[in-house]
Amino acid sequence: MPSGKRARQQRQAAAATAGRTPPPVRSKGVGGTRSRQASPKALGIAGGVALVVIIAVVLAVVLGSGGSGSGGGGGNTANLPNIGNASSPVALQGAQEANDLFKGIPQKGLVLGNPTAPVTMEMFIDVQCPICRDYEVNNLPTIVQKYIRNGKVQLHLQPWAFLGPQSHTGRLALIAASFQNKGFQYAKVLYDNQGQEESGWLTDSVMGQIAASVNGLKVHQVLTQKNDSATSQIASAVDQLAKAKNVQGTPTILIGPTGGKLQDIMPPGYAPTLQITEQAINNALANA
Repeated sequence: MPSGKRARQQRQAAAATAGRTPPPVRSKGVGGTRSRQASPKALGIAGGVALVVIIAVVLAVVLGSGGSGSGGGGGNTANLPNIGNASSPVALQGAQEANDLFKGIPQKGLVLGNPTAPVTMEMFIDVQCPICRDYEVNNLPTIVQKYIRNGKVQLHLQPWAFLGPQSHTGRLALIAASFQNKGFQYAKVLYDNQGQEESGWLTDSVMGQIAASVNGLKVHQVLTQKNDSATSQIASAVDQLAKAKNVQGTPTILIGPTGGKLQDIMPPGYAPTLQITEQAINNALANA
């Protein structure tokens, strides 16, 4: 199955020929429908070559990291500061922008914005999803500045995990950061520095660096609490909510009046755009 970015490029190229540009496709995770299939013979040859490459890569990773797997272990965390700071020597790219974006906005757990805001926006994400990254980096800042900062919209973040083991590990760290009411800053820094899906990039060291990039965040507390039962309970609740709302991919955004029914703003299979997000918010505000 092509990656989210590749699939979107293919659809945009096809649309250019037809004279129209469709919205990007959502990331569908493991088990999504493939757009095309190679012949069995080609698959056999490619599979044999790929197997040799995979074995070599796995051996290199195991030997180089002391056997840490893709679930988030590994890396040196002893040199991390106790309290995060965007100016820290270990702070990652985009740290200052992430801290500035959410500065002064009420934040409680995984909810951002005025709790009495007339409109609610609910966003299901996967920390490894490249389409989520595109939305977070390119679109969410506009939503924050135009609708959340002024108290019109409250945002509920739902960190889902369906792309692989690191999705689960990464979201636990995000949830742990939310216990200190800094989960949105953590998510922004994470997406600004997102690595290749299931490449082993999201180690304890990297998760610690992300935490160290957030002003005032207790770094080692995040690394400890990501393994707590309370964190796992919230993750399980997100899974149950995604199932109840029939969420099929990420990012999925639902918008509606606070206390009322929230509606998925895009047709099944398509990722949200900034224009459609704003249209949905404005419609909800008009009917609130």
